[in-house]
Amino acid sequence: MVMANPFEGKEVWFGVGSQDLYGEEALRQVAEQSTEIVDYLNSTGTIPVKIVLKPTLKSSDGVKQFMVEASANPNVIGVITWCHTFSPAKMWIRGLEVLTKPMLQLNTQHHMEIPWETIDMDFMNLNQAAHGDREFGYIVSRLGINRKIVVGHYTDPEVAEKIATWTRACAGWDASNTMKVMRWGDNMRNVAVTEGDKTEAERVFGASINTWAVNELVAAYEAVKDDQVKDIIEDYKAKYDVAPELLDAKYDSLFIAAKEEAAMINMMNANGCTAGVDNFEDLGALPQLPGVGPQRFPSEYGFGFSAEGDWKTAVLVRIGAVMGYGLEGGASLMEDYSYNFVPGHEMNMGAHMLEVSPSIGTIAKPRLEIHPLGIGGKADPVRLVFTAAPKKDVVVVSMADMRERFRLLMNVVDVVEPEGSLKALPCARALWQPRPSLKDSAECWLRAGGSHHTCMTTSVGREAWEDFARMAGVELAVIDENTTPREFERELQLSEMVHRLNNRH
Repeated sequence: MVMANPFEGKEVWFGVGSQDLYGEEALRQVAEQSTEIVDYLNSTGTIPVKIVLKPTLKSSDGVKQFMVEASANPNVIGVITWCHTFSPAKMWIRGLEVLTKPMLQLNTQHHMEIPWETIDMDFMNLNQAAHGDREFGYIVSRLGINRKIVVGHYTDPEVAEKIATWTRACAGWDASNTMKVMRWGDNMRNVAVTEGDKTEAERVFGASINTWAVNELVAAYEAVKDDQVKDIIEDYKAKYDVAPELLDAKYDSLFIAAKEEAAMINMMNANGCTAGVDNFEDLGALPQLPGVGPQRFPSEYGFGFSAEGDWKTAVLVRIGAVMGYGLEGGASLMEDYSYNFVPGHEMNMGAHMLEVSPSIGTIAKPRLEIHPLGIGGKADPVRLVFTAAPKKDVVVVSMADMRERFRLLMNVVDVVEPEGSLKALPCARALWQPRPSLKDSAECWLRAGGSHHTCMTTSVGREAWEDFARMAGVELAVIDENTTPREFERELQLSEMVHRLNNRH
């Protein structure tokens, strides 16, 4: 069971701007130098998708054709633009207005150093990206098109790293726009923050969120073949420290847990879904509240998952899993549970009843255990118990429906080791120190209306989510080491004003 590579077969197209004014010899050099740049970027091994150089763009018709073809090609997840020479901005207007894929403006040049002793006007006319990119930047800003901007020589490792992060966000955006979320049951009764406008979410994020009856899941459970269950149990035994009582032939709890996992995955695969949500208040005839299965959604299948009907967090976990593919760490449902207010040791404990994923990294091998659960009214569920591994620059992200818009909220945190054994806590958990401090972080989170459910990503950090929010055109409020509650409140007020001005009808 391995997550499908979300980058396989995907491309980013590289469009180089110039014009016919410079003549064939200059345009030949433009093409040659552009090829060198693209080949170099592809050779770094940093960027997870292939960058494909397209013919030099020299006219309005050429630009429009490039943008139309990129927008229509399902394998293209983004376009990079660079103006090698001066490329008159009006020729870009028609093309930019039809582009539907994310765009990165690369502000680079072929030469690293000005050739001080030999530079002449021929060199200047050919190598004037500093000139051309400003002309291009003006028209993109005038048209109000969101884009990533990367500045630097193409051989600078930071340039490839920033492009790589952006391509990961492009893959997340592509996954969002092709996502189907399977909800078994509805939202947890009387809970506000996990509710939201599913129709508007499909318009904004592209994700289709629909409900399947729990009875259908029960039927899928009954249809699961024993061989599939046994294969999953063998996978458990290979990857986790399985409690001996679960392997006792007298008990069937492990078999039930694996069978529920198989049923959920079979249903999702049959319906083309890549994220799922259940609810302990609506389990039908299922024997257990699913635990280990949903925990494995991100780590084994790359699927999103959240509990209690919270489809918004399931969407985020799927996006996070795709963006972080191939990197150390992963994405998981997380929930704020308890604070440690001891001076000098302030931290937040995140956990959930059953469903935190080991994809985020663990201190020790996860242990597969069974414990009573005083909620849901079913048999004792099987779950993975572990503590998340320490890591800096981790993010927790939530999505809130703020009536007329969605707000993404992100806190940069450092995951730390617990200061005790937690031996009596029978669930997966993470401890973190939020930036800038626990008190300021919590105040800002509450001010922004952030959910108690979040997506934690230990693979991709702040920049990837910023790129994603820019692509989606949604608000992203960030709490980090530079945040103060007073300034954060002001930023929220300004953001609300900007949103309402930009969305007048």
